[in-house]
Amino acid sequence: EVQLAESGGGLVQPGGSLRLSCAASGFTFSDYPLSWFRQPPGKGVEWVSTISRDGRIIQYADSVKGRFTISRDDAKNTLYLQLNSLKVEDTAMYYCEKEPMRGQGTQVTVSS
Repeated sequence: EVQLAESGGGLVQPGGSLRLSCAASGFTFSDYPLSWFRQPPGKGVEWVSTISRDGRIIQYADSVKGRFTISRDDAKNTLYLQLNSLKVEDTAMYYCEKEPMRGQGTQVTVSS
């Protein structure tokens, strides 16, 4: 059974940083591209970033490019998202995804 468990969210001031983690199990982690999505309050789900199986191809939404960094540790079966220079509009529930499944999410709230 595929399981994805996000952690690392919290309340942070504008300009702050957080590191999200997604612990995965139930599949061969290194065989799959992985993604982060987010859902701001009252809005739809939006794609944030994707990393290829070998980590060589990385893509970001324009809204987070230059501020967020996706990475993976295949030895630990863990996907990461480093969030820097956070803005109020980054407030959302953040999910990791191995198509077609997503985890339960971790809440990021950016507020002064």
